Amino acid sequence: MKIAIVTPAAAGSRTGNRHTAQRWATMLRAAGHKVSVATEWNATPADVLFALHARRSHPSVLRYRQAYSEGNLVVVLTGTDLYRDIRYDTAAQLSLKLAQRLVVLQEEGLKELPRQFRAKTRVVYQSAQVKTRAIPPKKTFRVCVLGHLREEKDPFRAALALNLIPPEEPVELVHLGKALSPLLAAQAQALMAQDPRYRWLGGQPHWRALRWLGRSHLMVISSRMEGGANAIAEAACAGVPVLASAIPGNIGMLGSGYPGYYPLGDEKALARLL
Repeated sequence: MKIAIVTPAAAGSRTGNRHTAQRWATMLRAAGHKVSVATEWNATPADVLFALHARRSHPSVLRYRQAYSEGNLVVVLTGTDLYRDIRYDTAAQLSLKLAQRLVVLQEEGLKELPRQFRAKTRVVYQSAQVKTRAIPPKKTFRVCVLGHLREEKDPFRAALALNLIPPEEPVELVHLGKALSPLLAAQAQALMAQDPRYRWLGGQPHWRALRWLGRSHLMVISSRMEGGANAIAEAACAGVPVLASAIPGNIGMLGSGYPGYYPLGDEKALARLL
């Protein structure tokens, strides 16, 4: 089949949506399909359209449905669309109606959908192929945060928790991710000046992020909302434990009985876990 995958993340982007699109394309090509990945559907004939993000990919959803009234249209809810946009945004809501199938990336995501859409929804968990294996340093307890600096990620919660750990403790925090605003970059710089145990390395290639993951004792995912974090799958493959904010997207990936949760936004609780 000819399959088109649309993601709002452009080629070369280091966002989770782009990684998901590329990984799915690789698997579908291996199954014998012809697959294209783009930021929008350009009317190229396609037997199936996978549209990642209900709001941001809505123009492609609408064009495809207008071109193929009975076409195989799959809308994949990847994060902010599931936990915010479908409540308020008419474009995101229309994408749900137009889709033949919906996909959420973890079990808890089903609960966020209006009941009339759940029957046509499937859960497809995030996956990863990671060659990295956990070989953390012996003299320092290293924690990593892998994620861009944006408000939805609550990006500095781990750094604030680090400030609560006595300075004589051999703990360090390495943070990889691009700052999506000058204000967030300035906050990262200020936190580094305040505590030299915190290092923000900026945006890095995916392979380098995986290398840092394998050189860490654990990873923190502090997000306010997640559709289904690629980083959790990668950490599991690498054998690196995860401490995570107790939000539905993380619970849906790690399970309700997982012991590594802390209340969202609570650096004191995170510091105790660390």
